[in-house]
Amino acid sequence: MPRRPRFQEPGAIYHVTSRGTEGRPVFLDDLDRRLFISVLAEVVQGREWVCPSYCLMTNHFHLLVQTPHLDLAVGMHRLNSAHANYFNRRHDHLGHLFQSRYSAQVIESESHLLEACRYIVLNPVRAGLCRRPGRWQWSSYRATAGYVSAPPFLAANWVLGQFADDPRRASLRYVEFVAEGIDGRSGHVQGPGPGTWP
Repeated sequence: MPRRPRFQEPGAIYHVTSRGTEGRPVFLDDLDRRLFISVLAEVVQGREWVCPSYCLMTNHFHLLVQTPHLDLAVGMHRLNSAHANYFNRRHDHLGHLFQSRYSAQVIESESHLLEACRYIVLNPVRAGLCRRPGRWQWSSYRATAGYVSAPPFLAANWVLGQFADDPRRASLRYVEFVAEGIDGRSGHVQGPGPGTWP
């Protein structure tokens, strides 16, 4: 029986996750992660996606993407297959790297968007890989917080615009917002600033 097609809508925003088969690693070292990010940049820029948040873990990754065209499936196929081919060659791995298809949850409101941004960058903290998200270099957190320069494919300003018009103030409010998720003070988010829903 053929698989049902994924829901896709022009301009929709998705929280996308792909996991390794049987929980196995899809990144074994920093070179794996750097090469994945280079393919991610190619896909985001080539398909005109907006990518405001991402996080690479060990056995999975998270992306937040807005797709102006009906091409989420095509872009994710390119991303996952390119990484799997590279990973299999480099590590002499046989078989499927990723567990079935990616999962994609549609973002339905501004509060959902903000919670997804926070959830994604707090993954390493919740997994016990670091105590603060700024310690994990394989997510969008440090660039959005203003600690490092944002890579060209990352729409950090897209997130910051939800917090304030002034970039410095927006970065500070973003850092506070993410910290609330660590400290357990976060509840339902009404939207922390004057930014507009994209």
